Amino acid sequence: MRALLMRTCLVDHAAPSVGRAARVVLERCGVDVVEPRGQTCCGQPAWTAGYPDEARRVASHTLQVFAGEDPVIVPSGSCAAMIRHAYPEAFAGTPDEDAARQMADRTRELTQFLAEHGLNPGCSHRGSVTYHDSCHMLRLLEEKESPRTAMAGASGIELREMEATDVCCGFGGVFSVNYPEVSGRLGEEKARHAAATGADELVSCDVSCLLHIAGRAHRTGTPLRVRHLAEVLAE
Repeated sequence: MRALLMRTCLVDHAAPSVGRAARVVLERCGVDVVEPRGQTCCGQPAWTAGYPDEARRVASHTLQVFAGEDPVIVPSGSCAAMIRHAYPEAFAGTPDEDAARQMADRTRELTQFLAEHGLNPGCSHRGSVTYHDSCHMLRLLEEKESPRTAMAGASGIELREMEATDVCCGFGGVFSVNYPEVSGRLGEEKARHAAATGADELVSCDVSCLLHIAGRAHRTGTPLRVRHLAEVLAE
């Protein structure tokens, strides 16, 4: 099976190890991974900030770069949700409408793809983790089980569920800029809940959430290690 890996701009610029880990996970599962050259942003920042025309311009480039029939795999619930839900709306009534709907249909978040195809990367990680359900992953993709299924497939991972795992971490893209005090308090609460489990590290499927929670933990002195789930599964 061949699949196209969308690294996401945030992974590229802030956490390139996540992109490498996603590729390792897929290749261990026998997937022929292609990383299309020229990929940039999916357009979500402009879309959620209320600039649909600018978002469409960026998204149009993504449609071209990822054209074809291969599955598109994204190590981000947030970006996957943008493509699956916002692209059909953004391009409705335009010449790119069919391409947008087709790309939405074949795009999956990484653990979704693994679960749908019954793939197990053979993770050798040993240790305890607690998991944060990111908002876009949980509420837009309606995906709660696939990350947990991926962890359950690795006998060495002990999952310790935290209190209020499904509550927003407070990042929310531009929400964190427009409402920094509320955003900060939510992030600090999430960090405390994660640390209270005594798990070795906090994992999630969205780099943006992890960066926010880690930042608030550092600011408040809460001892907490964070990693993207792909990095754990790649071990």
